[in-house]
Amino acid sequence: MVWKNPADLLRLLVVALLVYPALVVILRVSGKRTLSKLNAFDFVVTVALGSTLATILLSRDVSLVEGILALVLLVGLQYGAALLAVRWPWSQLLLKARPTLLLRDGRLRYEAMRGVRVAESEIRQAARSQGTGDLGDLAAVVLETDGSLSVITRGRLGDGSSLADVPDATARPDG
Repeated sequence: MVWKNPADLLRLLVVALLVYPALVVILRVSGKRTLSKLNAFDFVVTVALGSTLATILLSRDVSLVEGILALVLLVGLQYGAALLAVRWPWSQLLLKARPTLLLRDGRLRYEAMRGVRVAESEIRQAARSQGTGDLGDLAAVVLETDGSLSVITRGRLGDGSSLADVPDATARPDG
């Protein structure tokens, strides 16, 4: 069936023309952080926003005001959680995963890899994507809070200060 009722198409058009600008305004007011991919919590909020938008557009059971309120609540909760994490760093333990050191000074850390379910082939792929052909040339590979792999070569390690918040990583290479 192409469509059940032409009025449904009109409703979809009107709701989309009203909700989309509302969402844009909400996101602009809330700031760049709202759609960031800094950690899993941010990702969940982004997915929830998309799901909520789809529900608003396609469900007759959700009024326009209810839908916009749901979007505002999601963005407000994310904003509040980010503010909490900035003001009280201990709250990050509840809201965010910690980065995990998977390779240090060319040596894979198999126990850490098993703990976060990352295969050796995934680390090799990350090294290749950074143009590194030898794992021995790497100072560190870190599984970040957003699920991405950061690769730091020995030549780019510097003082190692970027590893300061990574558990089990020292600020200096082993030698």
